[in-house]
Amino acid sequence: MSGESDGGRPSEATPAPLADESDETVDLGDVGWADIPALAIFWVLAGVVFLQFFTRYVLNDSLGWTEEIARYLLIGVAFVGATIAVRKNTHIYVEFFYRYLPARVGRGLSTFVDLGRIAFFVAVTYIAAKLALRTNQKMASIELSKSVVYWVVCAAFAAMTVYAVGVAWRHWRRHTSELTEPGPPAIMD
Repeated sequence: MSGESDGGRPSEATPAPLADESDETVDLGDVGWADIPALAIFWVLAGVVFLQFFTRYVLNDSLGWTEEIARYLLIGVAFVGATIAVRKNTHIYVEFFYRYLPARVGRGLSTFVDLGRIAFFVAVTYIAAKLALRTNQKMASIELSKSVVYWVVCAAFAAMTVYAVGVAWRHWRRHTSELTEPGPPAIMD
C-alpha cells in the first residue's frame, strides 16, 4: 500500500525545515515621520496592557485606570493608524469591476471614489470636532475630559483628509489610479 513502509506502519515523512526568520531583513523604507504618532500610541498601549496584565495576574491587585486608558489608546491607534493607510493609499477597495470597464469609465469612477473619500473625511472631521466641543464629561479613572479622545479622532480625520486630497491630486496628474491600473501602491511623502 502507498504511504506504508515495512511492517504495515505508516511511513514517517521528514517535515520541511522551517524558514529561518533571522535571515530575512525588515524593510522600514515606507515608514515616514507622519507614522510616528500612531507607532507611539501603539507602544504606549502595549505598555499599558502589559501593566494591566502584570498587576492583575502577577500581583493579583489590578490598577483600575489601565482598562479605561487602554480602551482610549486603542481608539487612538485605530484612527491615527488609519492615516497611515490613507497616506499609502492601501485601504481596501473592490477592483473587480475596474478590470472589465472601459478605461474612460474606470477613470471617471476612480475620480468619483477619490472625491467621495475626501467628502467623507471632511464630513467626519466636522462631526468629530462638533462632538469634541460638546463633550464635557470626564473620564472615570482620571481627571481628563473625554473630549481629548474626540480631538485625537478629529485630528486623525483631518490628516486623512489632507492625505486623501494628495492622493486624489496624484491620481489626477497621472491620469490613472491603483484602481484602474493595479500594482504596488505609491506612497505619499
